[in-house]
Formats: sequence, C-alpha cells, structure tokens
Amino acid sequence: MGGVIIAALIIGSSFFAYGTNWFALIIGIGVIIGILPFVISVIIETQITNEKEEMFLEFARNLVESVKAGTPISRSIVNVKDKSYGVLSENVQKLANQISLGIPLNKALQTFANDVNNNTISRALTLIGQAEQAGGDIGQILEAVAGAVTTSDALKKERKAIISTLVVQGYIIFIIFLIIILVMQFKILPLLTGLTDVGTTTEDIGGIVGGGSGINQQEISNSFLYLLLVQGFFSGLAIGKLAEESIKAGVKHSFILMLGSFLTSAGANIIFGA
Repeated sequence: MGGVIIAALIIGSSFFAYGTNWFALIIGIGVIIGILPFVISVIIETQITNEKEEMFLEFARNLVESVKAGTPISRSIVNVKDKSYGVLSENVQKLANQISLGIPLNKALQTFANDVNNNTISRALTLIGQAEQAGGDIGQILEAVAGAVTTSDALKKERKAIISTLVVQGYIIFIIFLIIILVMQFKILPLLTGLTDVGTTTEDIGGIVGGGSGINQQEISNSFLYLLLVQGFFSGLAIGKLAEESIKAGVKHSFILMLGSFLTSAGANIIFGA
C-alpha cells in the first residue's frame, strides 16, 4: 500500500515537468515503484515454493529413517516435529499435533497438503495416506516418495542449468534489439529528417518523418518506447516459461527487461534529446 501511495505522489509531481524530457522519466519511475511490491511478492513466492519442496524432502528422509527403525509413521511424525524444516516447520508441528489429538493420519495429511498448497507435496502426501490405509509397507512407500521427490528436484536443477544458456541468449537478443531501436531513433531518423531538409519529399521516405506526415520526433520516440516495453514484457514471460516452466515466474524477467528498456530509453532521450 505504501508503494502505491509513493507511486501516486511521484506521478502527480511529474506534471511539474510537463513538456520536458523529464516528464516521461518521472512517470515511469512512479509506475515502477507502484508495481515493484507485486514483482517482489512473486519472487518471494517462487522462492518459498522451492524451499517447501526442499524441506519436504528432508522431512520425508527423516520419516524413512524413523520408520525403517521400527517406529510407526504416526509416532515418527510426532518425534520429528521439533526439527527445523524452514517454511514447513509450522505445518509439520500442526500435523504432529493433530495426530497427537487422535485425528486419523490420512485426514491430517490431507490438511497438511491443503495448508502447504504445493502440487508435488500434495501428490506425495496422498500416496503416503493411501499406502497407510491399505496396510502396505509404509517404509518402502516413504523411501519411494523420497526418491521420487529427489529425482524431481534433480531434474529441475539439471533442466535449469541447461536452460540457463537460453536465458542468457534471450537477454542478449533483447539487448541487441534495444540497441537497434536506439540507433534507429537517434541516428537513422535524424538522417531522414535531414534528407527532407534538402528537398526529398515525405513520400520518398514513406511518410515517416517530415512536416507533411504530421508525426513529430516526440511521438516517434514514444512509439519506440512502447515497442520496447511490449517486447520486454513478452520476452520476459517467455524466458520465465523456458527457465522455470511458469509464466508467473517470468514476471521478474519481464520487470527487469522493461525497467532496463525504460531507463535506457528515457536516459537516451535526456542525453541526446527527443
């Protein structure tokens, strides 16, 4: 809420710079401050999700050791509740307390899964609950679940390492695109304007610049900025989908690309003139 208020104040103050090259820059900074809390929340949520899976793997391993030593799974959960499991510590303690109160293990595991709200963990807990109800070898089931989670985590890390090269390439391609746009804006278009000054008609250059087109340099500058922002937004989402198999995770990449585009474009307009 505080970020939104600060953003509104900055955007409001930007009108004192109306008509100058600083106007767009100040508005952009206000918008960035306004959406920054959302971007930070997405990043934190992604980190928490990864930590949940890592801590659940540690929890499953501890249960395997306890159950294989001959302790029933319900008692094993109670015994390990005081160990540190990071973001899952509170959930594990709640699970143990429910079992201590006599709540059936399957129901307690379902509550645990609902509280954690993670697909990987939910599938593993469902399997454990069904195995306990069916009366199978819970030790082997737990070991298999721990192995499956370990394999899934290893595959994710391996995939991330492989995809990291593509992520870097995505950023490089966008930087090249940004440079091309800036060269067009500050080098090529001024040359075309110069051609009209020596007698070349606007029809000869496609009506892009010149008095007859009705489009001034500021409008062209804004158009290029919008193009960069749109390109940065969708490029970031694509990078997030490739790297972490989640479009939502791409929000942080979109924010980085859009922020870089905006600051670079606004700074270039101030230095070289719109």
